[in-house]
Amino acid sequence: MGSANSHQLTVGKGKFLANVHVGIGLAKIVFAVHAVDEHGKLARVRPSVPRARLHELVAALPPCTIAMEACSGGHHWARLFAAHGHTVRLIAPKFVAPYRMSGARGKNDAADAAAICEAVQRPAMRFVPVKSIDQQARLMVHRARQGYVEARTACINRLRGLLSVLLSELHRLDERIAQYNRHIQAIAREDERARQLMRLSGVGPTTATALLAMIGNGHEFRCGRQFAAWLGLTPGQYSSGGKTRLGRITKAGDAYLRTMLILGARAVLAAAKNKTDSVSRWAIALEERRGYWKAVVAIAAKNARMCWAMLARGESFKLPA
Repeated sequence: MGSANSHQLTVGKGKFLANVHVGIGLAKIVFAVHAVDEHGKLARVRPSVPRARLHELVAALPPCTIAMEACSGGHHWARLFAAHGHTVRLIAPKFVAPYRMSGARGKNDAADAAAICEAVQRPAMRFVPVKSIDQQARLMVHRARQGYVEARTACINRLRGLLSVLLSELHRLDERIAQYNRHIQAIAREDERARQLMRLSGVGPTTATALLAMIGNGHEFRCGRQFAAWLGLTPGQYSSGGKTRLGRITKAGDAYLRTMLILGARAVLAAAKNKTDSVSRWAIALEERRGYWKAVVAIAAKNARMCWAMLARGESFKLPA
């Protein structure tokens, strides 16, 4: 894209354009770059950029919008590019796929880069918050713990049919999960925001630290309802002809975080039967009116919105007497 000292993207031979949107198709060794100007006109296509040259190439650009698909490596590149004054957007791969001109059968790095560049210009596009190194490290703890939980469940299922040496394997997995639980509890104790989140019924150390690792301050969401929708805790719509039809929850977003909030909501509803505060009365009345699972989802969505308010606005929870 011009010389290393150039601050603009070249078109053809010698003509320069600024104010660009840049889409980057991430890979392990070779990356693809697709750029357009502010009018959507093609500025440059680089289908093969070596990994060692990507940082240098982006550092030479003037401040512009750079988009990539969200992945572990995407957060790393986003932090590097943002340090050079660029606006970095990460997009979930499922939102990029519809903009790939070559369709599902023509997927390659260059086509992905073009689709990403197109997707980032959509005014209603939703973006993934860029995570810090600390957030990714803490999220790794949750992912590792969840892996052991799944392995433990699989071991229990095998035990039902075998009842053999798998019992010792089950004890080992229990010890590993307990180890990660202690690690998560230590992280929660040291973080003031996590301690504030845990004041809310149904939010423990695991949920609080997962929330912080996943969304940070929550500024990528305009309101608590948008955050709940991002988690998949709001009903899907099947509306037409002016008639609104609401179905089951969408289950979009991160399944792990949604599961943590659902489990917390189940605990809130179970404990509500022995309490008389306003939240407990609301939960019991909702269960009687709409059924158990709808009440659980409503409590989880309510907790998600309150957690967002605390993280994004610094609002304290007004706990019932």
